Amino acid sequence: MRSRYTAFVQLDEEYLRYSWHPDNQPKIIHLNTETKWLGLKIMNTLAGKIDDKTGEVEFVARSKINGKASRLHENSQFTRFENRWVYTSGKYSDK
Repeated sequence: MRSRYTAFVQLDEEYLRYSWHPDNQPKIIHLNTETKWLGLKIMNTLAGKIDDKTGEVEFVARSKINGKASRLHENSQFTRFENRWVYTSGKYSDK
């Protein structure tokens, strides 16, 4: 999860594709050059250990978009694919 956050900060589309499951990867990844990422806080994790096949990460990412404060609270699903963790889906939270 932290590596994907870093990829968004660095506008690294290649890494985002590498870390996204190919079955549900979007054709276009929208990276906003006007977004200034301010921080990532991992709220909770479920599974995702070395012997697990799936895992979940709840996080809050703070940013400013065109100078306006923004907050993304998501529960992300990950799975093991070709011996690495890849993002499969996420659900936004209003908490």
